[in-house]
Amino acid sequence: MKLLRATHLGMCFGVRDAIALAQSEAARQPLTILGELVHNETVLADLRARGIAIAPHHPDAATPTVMVTAHGASDTAIAAARARGHHVLEATCPLVRVAHRAVQALVRDGFHPIIIGQRGHVEVRGLTEDLAECDIVLTEADVVVLRERPRFGIASQTTQPIERVRQLVAVIRARFPQSEVRFVDTVCQPTKQRQTAAEELARQCDVVVVIGGAHSNNTRELVATCARHCSRVHHVQGPDDLRPEWFIDVETVGLTAGTSTPDATIVAVEQALWQIAGQLPTKQLTCLSPLAA
Repeated sequence: MKLLRATHLGMCFGVRDAIALAQSEAARQPLTILGELVHNETVLADLRARGIAIAPHHPDAATPTVMVTAHGASDTAIAAARARGHHVLEATCPLVRVAHRAVQALVRDGFHPIIIGQRGHVEVRGLTEDLAECDIVLTEADVVVLRERPRFGIASQTTQPIERVRQLVAVIRARFPQSEVRFVDTVCQPTKQRQTAAEELARQCDVVVVIGGAHSNNTRELVATCARHCSRVHHVQGPDDLRPEWFIDVETVGLTAGTSTPDATIVAVEQALWQIAGQLPTKQLTCLSPLAA
Protein backbone atom coordinates (compact mmCIF):
# COMPACT_ATOMS: atom_id res chain seq x y z
CA MET A 1 0.00 0.00 0.00
CA LYS A 2 1.31 3.44 -0.94
CA LEU A 3 0.46 6.53 1.10
CA LEU A 4 0.39 9.92 -0.60
CA ARG A 5 0.13 13.29 1.10
CA ALA A 6 -1.56 16.24 -0.56
CA THR A 7 0.98 18.88 -1.51
CA HIS A 8 -0.91 21.40 0.65
CA LEU A 9 -2.73 20.29 3.79
CA GLY A 10 -3.27 21.10 7.43
CA MET A 11 -3.06 24.28 9.44
CA CYS A 12 -2.92 27.65 7.71
CA PHE A 13 -1.02 30.64 9.10
CA GLY A 14 -4.21 32.30 10.34
CA VAL A 15 -5.05 29.34 12.56
CA ARG A 16 -1.49 28.99 13.84
CA ASP A 17 -1.37 32.69 14.73
CA ALA A 18 -4.75 32.54 16.50
CA ILE A 19 -3.69 29.55 18.61
CA ALA A 20 -0.34 31.18 19.47
CA LEU A 21 -2.11 34.38 20.56
CA ALA A 22 -4.56 32.47 22.76
CA GLN A 23 -1.77 30.48 24.40
CA SER A 24 0.39 33.52 25.08
CA GLU A 25 -2.49 35.58 26.49
CA ALA A 26 -3.69 32.70 28.68
CA ALA A 27 -0.22 32.51 30.22
CA ARG A 28 -0.62 36.15 31.30
CA GLN A 29 -4.24 36.42 32.39
CA PRO A 30 -7.61 34.61 32.58
CA LEU A 31 -9.09 34.38 29.11
CA THR A 32 -12.41 33.47 27.50
CA ILE A 33 -12.71 32.76 23.78
CA LEU A 34 -16.02 33.86 22.29
CA GLY A 35 -16.93 30.63 20.52
CA GLU A 36 -14.68 27.93 19.08
CA LEU A 37 -11.30 29.49 18.23
CA VAL A 38 -11.10 26.95 15.41
CA HIS A 39 -13.36 24.02 14.56
CA ASN A 40 -11.11 21.27 15.84
CA GLU A 41 -11.74 19.40 19.09
CA THR A 42 -8.07 18.50 19.64
CA VAL A 43 -7.11 22.17 19.55
CA LEU A 44 -10.03 23.15 21.78
CA ALA A 45 -9.16 20.45 24.32
CA ASP A 46 -5.60 21.78 24.52
CA LEU A 47 -6.88 25.33 25.07
CA ARG A 48 -9.20 24.17 27.86
CA ALA A 49 -6.29 22.29 29.46
CA ARG A 50 -4.45 25.64 29.59
CA GLY A 51 -7.30 27.13 31.60
CA ILE A 52 -8.95 28.96 28.71
CA ALA A 53 -12.74 29.19 28.88
CA ILE A 54 -14.81 28.85 25.74
CA ALA A 55 -18.16 30.66 25.71
CA PRO A 56 -20.47 29.60 22.85
CA HIS A 57 -22.86 32.37 23.90
CA HIS A 58 -20.96 35.63 24.17
CA PRO A 59 -22.82 37.04 27.22
CA ASP A 60 -21.63 34.00 29.21
CA ALA A 61 -18.01 35.20 29.31
CA ALA A 62 -16.88 35.62 32.92
CA THR A 63 -13.29 36.85 32.48
CA PRO A 64 -12.35 40.52 31.99
CA THR A 65 -10.50 39.66 28.78
CA VAL A 66 -12.22 37.90 25.88
CA MET A 67 -10.96 36.87 22.45
CA VAL A 68 -12.68 36.89 19.06
CA THR A 69 -12.05 33.69 17.11
CA ALA A 70 -10.04 33.23 13.92
CA HIS A 71 -13.33 33.38 12.00
CA GLY A 72 -13.80 37.03 12.95
CA ALA A 73 -16.81 38.91 14.30
CA SER A 74 -18.94 41.88 13.38
CA ASP A 75 -18.29 45.35 14.77
CA THR A 76 -21.70 45.01 16.42
CA ALA A 77 -20.67 41.86 18.32
CA ILE A 78 -17.33 43.37 19.37
CA ALA A 79 -19.01 46.58 20.56
CA ALA A 80 -21.50 44.53 22.58
CA ALA A 81 -18.67 42.69 24.33
CA ARG A 82 -16.96 45.98 25.17
CA ALA A 83 -20.26 47.38 26.44
CA ARG A 84 -20.38 44.48 28.91
CA GLY A 85 -17.02 45.69 30.25
CA HIS A 86 -14.71 43.24 28.51
CA HIS A 87 -11.30 43.94 27.04
CA VAL A 88 -11.53 42.41 23.55
CA LEU A 89 -8.61 40.74 21.78
CA GLU A 90 -8.99 39.77 18.14
CA ALA A 91 -7.53 36.57 16.72
CA THR A 92 -9.29 37.19 13.41
CA CYS A 93 -7.44 35.74 10.44
CA PRO A 94 -5.99 38.57 8.30
CA LEU A 95 -7.64 37.07 5.21
CA VAL A 96 -11.04 37.19 6.93
CA ARG A 97 -10.35 40.86 7.61
CA VAL A 98 -9.74 41.29 3.88
CA ALA A 99 -13.19 39.81 3.23
CA HIS A 100 -14.77 42.21 5.74
CA ARG A 101 -13.16 45.20 4.03
CA ALA A 102 -14.27 43.94 0.61
CA VAL A 103 -17.90 43.68 1.71
CA GLN A 104 -17.79 47.12 3.31
CA ALA A 105 -16.35 48.60 0.12
CA LEU A 106 -19.10 47.04 -2.00
CA VAL A 107 -21.76 48.57 0.25
CA ARG A 108 -20.04 51.99 0.19
CA ASP A 109 -20.06 51.86 -3.60
CA GLY A 110 -23.80 51.29 -3.65
CA PHE A 111 -23.98 47.55 -4.33
CA HIS A 112 -26.48 45.25 -2.64
CA PRO A 113 -24.26 42.65 -0.92
CA ILE A 114 -24.53 38.94 -1.62
CA ILE A 115 -22.39 36.60 0.47
CA ILE A 116 -21.68 33.14 -0.91
CA GLY A 117 -21.38 30.97 2.15
CA GLN A 118 -22.97 28.77 4.78
CA ARG A 119 -25.85 30.54 6.49
CA GLY A 120 -25.32 30.59 10.26
CA HIS A 121 -21.58 29.91 10.08
CA VAL A 122 -19.64 32.12 12.48
CA GLU A 123 -17.59 33.71 9.68
CA VAL A 124 -20.70 34.48 7.64
CA ARG A 125 -22.38 36.01 10.70
CA GLY A 126 -19.35 38.23 11.14
CA LEU A 127 -19.48 39.33 7.50
CA THR A 128 -23.18 40.16 7.56
CA GLU A 129 -24.27 41.31 11.04
CA ASP A 130 -23.26 44.93 10.44
CA LEU A 131 -25.13 45.16 7.14
CA ALA A 132 -28.52 46.87 6.88
CA GLU A 133 -29.53 44.20 4.36
CA CYS A 134 -27.87 41.38 2.45
CA ASP A 135 -28.49 38.01 0.86
CA ILE A 136 -26.65 34.75 1.64
CA VAL A 137 -26.53 32.08 -1.04
CA LEU A 138 -24.92 28.65 -1.26
CA THR A 139 -26.83 26.94 -4.07
CA GLU A 140 -28.50 27.81 -7.35
CA ALA A 141 -31.85 27.38 -5.59
CA ASP A 142 -30.86 30.26 -3.30
CA VAL A 143 -30.23 32.46 -6.34
CA VAL A 144 -33.67 31.72 -7.80
CA VAL A 145 -35.43 33.47 -4.90
CA LEU A 146 -33.32 36.64 -5.02
CA ARG A 147 -35.19 39.75 -6.06
CA GLU A 148 -33.81 41.97 -8.78
CA ARG A 149 -31.73 44.99 -7.83
CA PRO A 150 -29.83 47.50 -9.95
CA ARG A 151 -26.43 46.55 -8.52
CA PHE A 152 -25.18 43.37 -6.84
CA GLY A 153 -21.87 43.14 -5.01
CA ILE A 154 -20.69 39.57 -4.42
CA ALA A 155 -18.10 38.28 -1.94
CA SER A 156 -17.73 34.90 -0.25
CA GLN A 157 -16.87 33.07 2.91
CA THR A 158 -13.10 32.57 2.77
CA THR A 159 -13.30 28.75 2.92
CA GLN A 160 -15.72 28.20 0.03
CA PRO A 161 -14.40 26.25 -3.00
CA ILE A 162 -13.55 28.82 -5.64
CA GLU A 163 -15.22 26.79 -8.40
CA ARG A 164 -18.54 26.89 -6.55
CA VAL A 165 -18.16 30.62 -6.02
CA ARG A 166 -17.43 31.28 -9.69
CA GLN A 167 -20.35 29.09 -10.73
CA LEU A 168 -22.77 30.99 -8.49
CA VAL A 169 -21.46 34.34 -9.71
CA ALA A 170 -22.19 33.18 -13.27
CA VAL A 171 -25.69 32.07 -12.26
CA ILE A 172 -26.38 35.45 -10.65
CA ARG A 173 -25.15 37.30 -13.76
CA ALA A 174 -27.38 35.12 -15.98
CA ARG A 175 -30.41 35.57 -13.72
CA PHE A 176 -30.08 39.35 -13.64
CA PRO A 177 -28.68 40.44 -17.04
CA GLN A 178 -29.87 44.01 -16.54
CA SER A 179 -28.11 44.41 -13.19
CA GLU A 180 -24.55 45.54 -12.63
CA VAL A 181 -22.70 42.73 -10.87
CA ARG A 182 -19.36 43.26 -9.14
CA PHE A 183 -17.54 40.19 -7.79
CA VAL A 184 -14.66 40.38 -5.32
CA ASP A 185 -12.78 37.10 -4.84
CA THR A 186 -12.41 36.68 -1.06
CA VAL A 187 -11.67 32.93 -1.04
CA CYS A 188 -8.36 32.69 0.81
CA GLN A 189 -5.19 31.34 -0.81
CA PRO A 190 -4.73 28.49 1.70
CA THR A 191 -8.24 27.24 0.86
CA LYS A 192 -7.53 27.41 -2.87
CA GLN A 193 -4.23 25.57 -2.44
CA ARG A 194 -5.78 22.81 -0.34
CA GLN A 195 -8.73 22.39 -2.68
CA THR A 196 -6.50 22.12 -5.74
CA ALA A 197 -4.11 19.73 -3.99
CA ALA A 198 -7.02 17.57 -2.77
CA GLU A 199 -8.40 17.31 -6.29
CA GLU A 200 -5.02 16.26 -7.67
CA LEU A 201 -4.58 13.75 -4.85
CA ALA A 202 -8.00 12.15 -5.21
CA ARG A 203 -7.41 11.46 -8.90
CA GLN A 204 -4.42 9.26 -7.97
CA CYS A 205 -5.94 7.29 -5.10
CA ASP A 206 -8.20 4.33 -4.40
CA VAL A 207 -9.07 5.73 -0.97
CA VAL A 208 -8.70 9.25 0.46
CA VAL A 209 -8.61 10.04 4.17
CA VAL A 210 -9.48 13.64 5.10
CA ILE A 211 -8.51 14.74 8.62
CA GLY A 212 -10.38 17.54 10.36
CA GLY A 213 -12.93 18.58 12.93
CA ALA A 214 -16.48 17.35 12.60
CA HIS A 215 -17.74 20.95 12.46
CA SER A 216 -15.02 22.30 10.17
CA ASN A 217 -16.54 23.76 7.00
CA ASN A 218 -13.29 23.73 5.05
CA THR A 219 -12.72 20.06 5.98
CA ARG A 220 -16.19 19.11 4.77
CA GLU A 221 -15.49 20.95 1.53
CA LEU A 222 -12.27 18.95 1.10
CA VAL A 223 -14.30 15.77 1.57
CA ALA A 224 -16.76 16.89 -1.11
CA THR A 225 -13.96 17.80 -3.52
CA CYS A 226 -12.21 14.45 -3.07
CA ALA A 227 -15.51 12.58 -3.50
CA ARG A 228 -15.92 14.04 -6.98
CA HIS A 229 -12.75 12.23 -8.08
CA CYS A 230 -12.51 9.22 -5.76
CA SER A 231 -15.38 6.93 -4.78
CA ARG A 232 -14.00 6.04 -1.34
CA VAL A 233 -13.44 9.06 0.88
CA HIS A 234 -13.42 9.00 4.68
CA HIS A 235 -13.57 12.00 7.04
CA VAL A 236 -11.76 11.31 10.33
CA GLN A 237 -10.96 13.49 13.32
CA GLY A 238 -8.02 11.35 14.44
CA PRO A 239 -6.38 7.92 14.22
CA ASP A 240 -9.04 6.21 16.35
CA ASP A 241 -11.59 6.81 13.58
CA LEU A 242 -9.69 4.71 11.02
CA ARG A 243 -11.09 1.29 10.10
CA PRO A 244 -8.78 -1.43 8.68
CA GLU A 245 -11.53 -2.73 6.37
CA TRP A 246 -11.39 0.55 4.43
CA PHE A 247 -7.98 -0.44 3.05
CA ILE A 248 -8.40 -4.06 1.99
CA ASP A 249 -7.43 -4.54 -1.68
CA VAL A 250 -6.23 -0.94 -1.83
CA GLU A 251 -3.00 0.10 -3.55
CA THR A 252 -2.91 3.87 -3.02
CA VAL A 253 -4.23 5.88 -0.06
CA GLY A 254 -4.30 9.67 -0.10
CA LEU A 255 -4.12 11.92 2.92
CA THR A 256 -5.22 15.53 3.30
CA ALA A 257 -6.37 17.71 6.20
CA GLY A 258 -8.36 20.84 6.92
CA THR A 259 -6.85 24.18 7.87
CA SER A 260 -7.47 23.72 11.61
CA THR A 261 -5.93 20.25 11.86
CA PRO A 262 -2.78 20.11 14.05
CA ASP A 263 0.41 18.66 12.58
CA ALA A 264 0.54 16.13 15.41
CA THR A 265 -2.88 14.78 14.43
CA ILE A 266 -1.79 14.37 10.80
CA VAL A 267 1.33 12.49 11.90
CA ALA A 268 -0.71 10.26 14.24
CA VAL A 269 -3.09 9.34 11.42
CA GLU A 270 -0.15 8.60 9.11
CA GLN A 271 1.41 6.32 11.68
CA ALA A 272 -1.89 4.53 12.22
CA LEU A 273 -2.24 4.01 8.48
CA TRP A 274 1.20 2.41 8.31
CA GLN A 275 0.26 0.13 11.20
CA ILE A 276 -2.89 -0.90 9.36
CA ALA A 277 -0.86 -1.54 6.20
CA GLY A 278 1.46 -3.78 8.18
CA GLN A 279 -1.46 -5.84 9.45
CA LEU A 280 -2.86 -6.53 5.99
CA PRO A 281 -1.86 -9.73 4.15
CA THR A 282 1.58 -9.46 2.57
CA LYS A 283 0.09 -9.58 -0.90
CA GLN A 284 -1.64 -6.27 -0.15
CA LEU A 285 1.62 -4.42 0.47
CA THR A 286 2.16 -3.66 -3.21
CA CYS A 287 4.14 -0.47 -2.73
CA LEU A 288 5.52 1.14 0.41
CA SER A 289 7.10 4.54 -0.18
CA PRO A 290 7.91 7.66 1.87
CA LEU A 291 5.16 10.25 2.07
CA ALA A 292 5.52 13.24 -0.19
CA ALA A 293 6.79 16.41 1.48
